[in-house]
Amino acid sequence: MFVERFPDDRGQAHTLEAFTASLLLVTGLIFATQATAVTPLSASTSNQHVENQAAIAAQDLLSTADASGDLEAALLYYEDGSGFVGADDGGTYAGVPPDSHPLHDPLTEAFGDRQIAFDIDVYYPEEGGNETGDTAMVDMGSPSDNAATASVRVALYGDDRFGVDDGYTLAENGSASYFAPPVTGGSPEVLYTVVEVRITAWQM
Repeated sequence: MFVERFPDDRGQAHTLEAFTASLLLVTGLIFATQATAVTPLSASTSNQHVENQAAIAAQDLLSTADASGDLEAALLYYEDGSGFVGADDGGTYAGVPPDSHPLHDPLTEAFGDRQIAFDIDVYYPEEGGNETGDTAMVDMGSPSDNAATASVRVALYGDDRFGVDDGYTLAENGSASYFAPPVTGGSPEVLYTVVEVRITAWQM
């Protein structure tokens, strides 16, 4: 007895279903990858982005202030025995220094308007040159783990004058009142000391 057989389309249907499922899976993976793409503002990189920007701003500020003489003026904006002019009782600023300070405008432009906290510390050789001392010019608290730092060295000379009304030179009065001792006896017109000014900045 002859039995007529019709073509079996089930194999083609299964193949088509498998292809469609694969296409949907690949499309879903592409969509998910694009939706979670890392950008400069993503949580995984935002801290690094802010740190890089703060480091650039700090180094630019120091380089510019050093070249213009404002950094040296800030180091000499110091009052006999009481610390930096216009600072708190401890002689250290708790934020951006007052308007009259040589670094007021540069610090405001670099950090104050961008919600970035910062410390400024000055390191100097102790008497004898075997140890390093430090003093804080600005102290806004403890830096975060993602803080950035920048520094520059500044030479001070015996005939440099304090930025206060009395106008004493470092050679005349520095050894008695200035935070950094002389390395050459404090004689006029010779090197008094070399300090390192370091800025540590972090996002508030």
